[in-house]
Amino acid sequence: MKIIFRAETRSRDAILRVSTGGIIFTRHFNGLSEKYTIFALTSIFKLTLKPVASDKTLPTTLNDFAEGQLLLVNKPYRWTSFDVVGKIRNAFKPLKLKVGHAGTLDPLASGLLIICTGKMTKQIDSFQAQEKEYTGALTLGASTPTYDMESEPDQHFDISDISEEMIKEACKQFIGDIQQYPPAHSAVKIDGERLYEKARRGEEVELRARSVSIREFEITGIALPEVHFRVVCSKGTYIRSLANDYGKAMNNGAYLSRLRRTRSGDFKVEDAHEVMELVNAIRELKANTVIE
Repeated sequence: MKIIFRAETRSRDAILRVSTGGIIFTRHFNGLSEKYTIFALTSIFKLTLKPVASDKTLPTTLNDFAEGQLLLVNKPYRWTSFDVVGKIRNAFKPLKLKVGHAGTLDPLASGLLIICTGKMTKQIDSFQAQEKEYTGALTLGASTPTYDMESEPDQHFDISDISEEMIKEACKQFIGDIQQYPPAHSAVKIDGERLYEKARRGEEVELRARSVSIREFEITGIALPEVHFRVVCSKGTYIRSLANDYGKAMNNGAYLSRLRRTRSGDFKVEDAHEVMELVNAIRELKANTVIE
């Protein structure tokens, strides 16, 4: 469903198309398209707007970051999401600036990580709630305790009888609203403690199913034992669990061997900055700014 507003911007009036329940929308004017966030709602038909730092554009002053910016970052393989946040936050020192991310990516995953600074951190929950798209690969014929390559396979299975038709057919049962158990080695909290902390101590963990939605799950390539896929899913979906469950659906085993987040809401990894590109830009701004 789309709602159309005529709203005042600081430049001139424009027609705004807004997705119901979302905070991201696009301004269309003279054939150009610009993305904005709703920064303040002053009345039903009058909005105060803040541009989103996308399409490779970056703020031009440190004050812009403090006022609130949404930054798209290409998280490197083996970095944690908090590594990225820490690197950017440290780039602002000695300034104390709020920096947070809108949706964790596992260390073995790469791709789009949304970073919010300053006042924009208040919007993190809204960005986290947006639909996600991933591409990746799973390996058939084995399973691991972590459901990915973080641990060694603990079970092996024969894949000689698995056909292309079987591989594609197994996807169908995961489309729609499903119940999913998070991996024991995950950041989900139970009784105030993260599951991976309990798992590392060898404690038995009672996993609780959660409702998630898979809108698309397609096979994009087969080179056994690897199977390449694309998934479009809701917030809270564990692709590691999806890979493990997929293996069980094949009466076999599977673990996640590659993962990349390509989209979150309307934001795409193609528009993301490399971490050090962003860090260096902040350092350059800081070097040219008098900090009192």
